[in-house]
Amino acid sequence: MQLSRMNYFPMEWPLLLALFLLFSVLVALVEFRILHYAYEQMGISPRYAMWILLLTLLGSSINIPLTKFPPEKVISGTVVHHHGMRYVVPVVHHWPATVLAINVGGALIPIMLSLYLALKNRLVTKSALAVAAVALAAHQLAQPVRGVGITLPIFIPPIVAVVCALVLSWRQAGPLAYVGGSMGTLIGADLMNLGKIRGLGAPVASIGGAGTFDGVFLVGIVAVLLASLMQPGARRTK
Repeated sequence: MQLSRMNYFPMEWPLLLALFLLFSVLVALVEFRILHYAYEQMGISPRYAMWILLLTLLGSSINIPLTKFPPEKVISGTVVHHHGMRYVVPVVHHWPATVLAINVGGALIPIMLSLYLALKNRLVTKSALAVAAVALAAHQLAQPVRGVGITLPIFIPPIVAVVCALVLSWRQAGPLAYVGGSMGTLIGADLMNLGKIRGLGAPVASIGGAGTFDGVFLVGIVAVLLASLMQPGARRTK
């Protein structure tokens, strides 16, 4: 089993390029101070936020193995189409079982940032409610896909997270949307469906990896845009 095969980008280059372009647009908006205030409202330094987003993208290629399932024949070296997305299945040799891993960009970084935002903005209780709502929706819509693991429609986490955030806290909708969207997706789509991974033939089933990373990343973008819209008056007087 080659540990180097654990690390790969979970999406094809066209989508990866689109996410990098989206990241570049955000950098430009921050540099022109258009979204500067939005990040401050979320409780993050704009400079740190850009690094976090970049590390999230780059970290999507890094999977840390946790355990492996009983031996089974796995799929190797193909691209799986589902929900209009194209998921990459790495080329592997002598790989007798599905490895359960945790993705750095799609899970570890969002978990740490979510905990920080919930505590920084004193949103622990509301965050728990938002996470529960997103997790329920994600669990209902997530589907096991052979060769990939668990997948979820890309726009579901951001949409549900935004609705929950606006209902629970209009003024702090930005950070609440991020916490609810990212944590809810990881719990509802990945953790609550661990029992469905066995038998899918996926070489690597990564928490926050292929199938859910794109939704988690979009949650971060949407949360910032939401924060920029919620208090325009405060931004003008700053």
